[in-house]
Amino acid sequence: MGFNWIFVNPFHSTGFSGSLYAIKNYYQINPLFVKKGHDTSDWRPLKKFVAACNDSSIDVMMDLVINHTAFDSVLVKTNPEWYKRDEEGRLVSPHAVDPADANNVTVWGDLAEIDNRESTDGKKLWDYWNKLVLYFQEMGIRGFRCDAAYQVPAELWKFLIGAAKKRYPRTVFVAETLGCTMKEIAALKGTGFDYLFNSSKYWDFDKPWCLEQHAANKEIAPSISFPESHDTERLANAAPGTLDVQKMRYAFAAIFSKGLLMVNGYEFGAKRKTDVVAGTPKDVEPPQWDLSAWINEMNQRKRLTTVFSEEGNWTALTGYEKNFIFLLKESAAKVGPVLVCVNKLADRELTLDAQDLPEEFASCKKMIRPLSGPLKESSPPKRIVLGPAEILFFTL
Repeated sequence: MGFNWIFVNPFHSTGFSGSLYAIKNYYQINPLFVKKGHDTSDWRPLKKFVAACNDSSIDVMMDLVINHTAFDSVLVKTNPEWYKRDEEGRLVSPHAVDPADANNVTVWGDLAEIDNRESTDGKKLWDYWNKLVLYFQEMGIRGFRCDAAYQVPAELWKFLIGAAKKRYPRTVFVAETLGCTMKEIAALKGTGFDYLFNSSKYWDFDKPWCLEQHAANKEIAPSISFPESHDTERLANAAPGTLDVQKMRYAFAAIFSKGLLMVNGYEFGAKRKTDVVAGTPKDVEPPQWDLSAWINEMNQRKRLTTVFSEEGNWTALTGYEKNFIFLLKESAAKVGPVLVCVNKLADRELTLDAQDLPEEFASCKKMIRPLSGPLKESSPPKRIVLGPAEILFFTL
């Protein structure tokens, strides 16, 4: 399908909850991912996987979870001073407060918070993380998605990223920053992150927040778009669940920013939400369609089109209150701007006449209809008929 990275969620042994993000021992592989009876300290299966990916010109990215561990992690016993404690000396679990209801508090009781900022043994703790990154770098892993990056001190990231890139300059670090404030994202500036994740998946084209966020965050690092993630519901399971919507959201994610992520199964219209606690291979569903060839074509188009493969500058050319929107994406390199038109309605087509078109439309040279199969270019029409949830590209 034309991807150059494979990102895998945590593959370490887990605590009592079984959640992939409740890591019990960073240096043991999850027994669910190896044959029964396999020594979980033997990492040869992972090394074999990384080597196979590299042979296919694909790099491997792993999850780096250093803001918390499993409540029953081995580190709780060996290094108890690394953890946050309450007034009675008990381990502190991460929690979240519903902004709409302060009494609605979610506590992740299977997790224990690491005190990366104020631990009395901070140097040893930071060295532990540095050696952990090195351990997997030496296996050939070249990417690290840093879970809840905003919950870890910027100084620690700067230390880890600097040390890792000194050892292996091609190493890529991606900050997972979804759900945090703009101020928390801004604190990561200058730490060395190569990418952030953006929130374009959640944008309904009805308010300016997404473009405003994009303009602010690109000053920190380029970003990665996605039509769904392992934390969200499957797009194919959300109304109306059509092939057109599946393709439109992918096409928009592909062109929105420099990076692009797709969850395994998206190409087949998977409906079952990924579950990092109870998920098993039995959850894999039979395909309801196969977009593999189309996704390959979109990915190649992204890679070969300058304005699609960078952050660029986005501008809304029509009002957000309309059933359609025209967007302009300009290249920072000042080449090849593109006009994007989206039908916000997933259940019916729209016809746009001359008065509906922005003045920039007069400069369009070619039109691309991504949803119609092969991405063939044609001359732009004087009157546009948009299918349900259709997205169009116009080169200027």
